[in-house]
Amino acid sequence: MTSDNTAWVTLATNDGYAIGALVLAHSLRNVGTTHKLHVLYTSGVSFNLRNKLEEVFDNSTEVNVLDSGDEANLALIGRPDLGVTFTKLHCWRLTQYNKCVFLDADTFVVKNCDELFDRPEFSAAPDIGWPDIFNTVKNCDELFDRPEFSAAPDIGWPDIFNTGVFVYVPSLETYNNLLQFAVTHGSFDGGDQGLLNAYFSGWREWDASHRLPFTYNVTTSAIFAYAAAVKRFAPQVKIVHFLGKQKPWLVHYESGEGLTYLSDYHREWRDLYSRMVQGHLPDTSEELTTTVRKETSRLEAWEAGTPDYLGADSFDNIKKAMEESLLKQ
Repeated sequence: MTSDNTAWVTLATNDGYAIGALVLAHSLRNVGTTHKLHVLYTSGVSFNLRNKLEEVFDNSTEVNVLDSGDEANLALIGRPDLGVTFTKLHCWRLTQYNKCVFLDADTFVVKNCDELFDRPEFSAAPDIGWPDIFNTVKNCDELFDRPEFSAAPDIGWPDIFNTGVFVYVPSLETYNNLLQFAVTHGSFDGGDQGLLNAYFSGWREWDASHRLPFTYNVTTSAIFAYAAAVKRFAPQVKIVHFLGKQKPWLVHYESGEGLTYLSDYHREWRDLYSRMVQGHLPDTSEELTTTVRKETSRLEAWEAGTPDYLGADSFDNIKKAMEESLLKQ
């Protein structure tokens, strides 16, 4: 797959994730990727950080953000997932590329993984745990009809994929179909992961080439829960995903706050941030830090299923924006 028509794609919805995207871009360049870097950003990213994103990435695109000022009709708030979902789906509109790999802005590349562009559409890694390790299963007689060697992946829910890393082919048809699917069916987990797993529901039955090894999306929860596995597979780890509240840009490294369960990958992220990003930020004041923490807390509320129903996350405005986008196509 040539690099002229392929790209790594990420999304920044606020200044915190913009900082994450900058470090992600430098991590990709550090490992010698030959593919373009493309960032999507929303109006939640400050003007100065937008400029930094445009400097570091090969290409950038501003995408629509939902800005609700009116009170939601509580009777209609049955789908609080659509806001997050809507924004991420814009990656399918980048039809200037033949193939892309989407990486969440809280991922960090530690080894070259350009081979992902040779994977078919749609490819992703199973969700959480360390599903490449096998556990023995028993107490079901039908298992005797299975071939040798048969086993179940380790914990989590590995029949679904994690949407922090996935290979896809941009397509306006797919984008429109996803929007229609979101409006009609919503999301079973309140976010883009539930929607994409429902839309690409055949993933678990597809050819094995569509299932990425966990080493392409190693979550920090697995790092702490599976220390032995991390040690065993460390040389194979290529992409780390900082899931949860302990985002590397929120940790007070100097004071020691939040360092109790800090991984070596957090320190690698911080080292690259210090060398390549921190000194070039337009504002490193406490005001920026406070803003980043506030914005990240809002996104965490979305992930936890507790959005601001009456404010910025009004369902009426989310649904309206999605329907308007469909009409524009």
